[in-house]
Amino acid sequence: MVGARFVSVEQRRPNLRFPFPERFAERLTGARIDTLVRRAKFLLADLSSGETLVMHLGMSGRFTVEDGAGLLRPGEFTHDAGKLSAHDHVVFALSGGARITYNDTRRFGFMSLVTTDALASHPHFVGLGVEPLGNDFHADLIDRLFDGKSAPLKAALLDQRLIAGLGNIYVCEALHMAHLSPMRAAGTISGPTKRARDARDRLAAAIRQVLADAIEAGGSTLRDYAHTDGSLGYFQHRFRVYDREEEPCPTPGCRGGIRRDVQSGRSTFWCRECQR
Repeated sequence: MVGARFVSVEQRRPNLRFPFPERFAERLTGARIDTLVRRAKFLLADLSSGETLVMHLGMSGRFTVEDGAGLLRPGEFTHDAGKLSAHDHVVFALSGGARITYNDTRRFGFMSLVTTDALASHPHFVGLGVEPLGNDFHADLIDRLFDGKSAPLKAALLDQRLIAGLGNIYVCEALHMAHLSPMRAAGTISGPTKRARDARDRLAAAIRQVLADAIEAGGSTLRDYAHTDGSLGYFQHRFRVYDREEEPCPTPGCRGGIRRDVQSGRSTFWCRECQR
């Protein structure tokens, strides 16, 4: 996409999770895509028009790319998404011949156009925390962020005002890799003790590793599947604990099993034996 222009934009419905911006297709058509980056769970395309195209995939959104050599998908999917054309809501035709289609069965995703210079103060982005793959994310930062916090460790990690972009699945995975209980108070890994220092060192390293593994796998460790009634669901792929309730814990030497608990309405998968 970078360096290409929007030759045409086909908007097939008035809204996704939210209404599309006014004159959405018109404002995009002819604009050049100067950069394509990520902030938290958003994809951002800075445009030559001075606006930024903000894209969020929600739960089930996906982009497919036809570049002349065939259909490309950023990730692995069990079933062919191309047959679900009823859920193709936006089609970008780019200079150079590429055609990019946004497909979203549940329509939890959305797109916005924001003045680039005002992006940091926009409601989508103001107050967002540090990026977990950025240079500012490290164990000392976790020490400061979690100091005195009585909230469960998992809830603190999901707080986008503290660390931006972590979701339920990867938090479960990282906490298991770091051998930390999702139920313990976040403040217990803050402070000068060796035990607290070791815990946040493990957590910082685990978060980076889990995200790096996901990126290496193609940006997705999920495979979509279809139920017999045609509705979509999810099937885990390469997960250590997520959605593996009652399976043996994968930690070498651990005799525990994976259990499922509910925290703030979200499923938490963890091992009571090796996560303390």
